[in-house]
Amino acid sequence: MVKRKVGLVLAVVVFTAVLLVGGVISPAAEKKVYIVASDISWQPFEWKDEAGNYVGFDLDVMREIAKLQGYEIEIKDVAFDSIIPGVVAGKYDIGASGLIITAKREEVIDFSEPYYSSDQAVLIRKDSGLNIITALSEGHKVGAQRGTTGADWIKSNLIEKGVKVELKLYETYPLAVLDLINKNIDAVIQDEPASRASVAKEKAIEIAGVIITGEEFGFLAKDGDPYGLLPKINEGMLKLRASGEWDKLMAKYFGG
Repeated sequence: MVKRKVGLVLAVVVFTAVLLVGGVISPAAEKKVYIVASDISWQPFEWKDEAGNYVGFDLDVMREIAKLQGYEIEIKDVAFDSIIPGVVAGKYDIGASGLIITAKREEVIDFSEPYYSSDQAVLIRKDSGLNIITALSEGHKVGAQRGTTGADWIKSNLIEKGVKVELKLYETYPLAVLDLINKNIDAVIQDEPASRASVAKEKAIEIAGVIITGEEFGFLAKDGDPYGLLPKINEGMLKLRASGEWDKLMAKYFGG
């Protein structure tokens, strides 16, 4: 009986090897260039500089990891709420755009290990006379980018709990901030690091307070990770940290 079992195992191993060589079963497929989808409007994670170059923490991390792990990438500017559907459909291979890891998103895509932690900040105009409580109270208009956890927070923690605020959704966060400056809305809820970048750029606004959400950012790939990219990304992040390059990028874009 033992000999028969050993023979069966060997047969399975040989059969699997034949299938692999013949191309019936193959390891993770590979491409010459992987497409990285990012909403290029969200400083300090990704934005377009004056020369038209795509810059930012996420994009530099993607470039450095590609070099370390031996593959090439092409970055495409994609509307934020189209990134995940585009990855699901196979139009893009990687999502890199300050995407927060949530159980709902993990139902349709796979995330890398977390690479950044953040809370949500409440932006107001300096001359509004509002604070973090009154800005989110009944009768006020609150803005957020479509498809973000900031927008989800407003729905779940205000509107669905009976607080009669009006949620205004925008294609990008800069458009929401502009509407805030122009007094068309009363507040914007946005991730804290991006909110600090907004305040540094626009002197008419300030952070009224921070909502502690403990959210974590991750890079994403199609469900099942057909190209085996997430292990490479995770390993690449470890290499960047070990070399000290990660700290340099943090200092460059977040001041430490």
